[in-house]
Amino acid sequence: MDDAKKEFARRLRGAMVTAGYEPRPVVLEREFNMRHWGKPMTLHGVRRWLQGETMPDHKKLVTLADWLRVPVQELGYGEGEAHQARERQPIWHAGLGYPDRELFEIYLRLPVPKRRLARDVILAIARAHAAEEAERTEK
Repeated sequence: MDDAKKEFARRLRGAMVTAGYEPRPVVLEREFNMRHWGKPMTLHGVRRWLQGETMPDHKKLVTLADWLRVPVQELGYGEGEAHQARERQPIWHAGLGYPDRELFEIYLRLPVPKRRLARDVILAIARAHAAEEAERTEK
């Protein structure tokens, strides 16, 4: 199992370099936490990934693969694995055009407090729109 962790660390460092990032814990922590919706990783935690001491769980692996633009299977397990896992896109994702996808990419790059602010603004607009629609249907 230690070999798998070391190989993952090698692939992670390589993917970071290929994507134009220094394979340093401070860089990994910042970039990962900007994109991941779950509990943020600590500097110590991401250092352990880069050193081959631990591996991320699947959700974190998906975030890393999306950020570094590499297949999840390749980043997590290497190219030579016989079983290939395929990431399914959410149903809502299928109907999005390029401008909407670009907007979501920008949104996901925002720090969490700014994402919350953007979400609150969108929800306020949606509530106002729903009220307008309700008023229109009453007439």
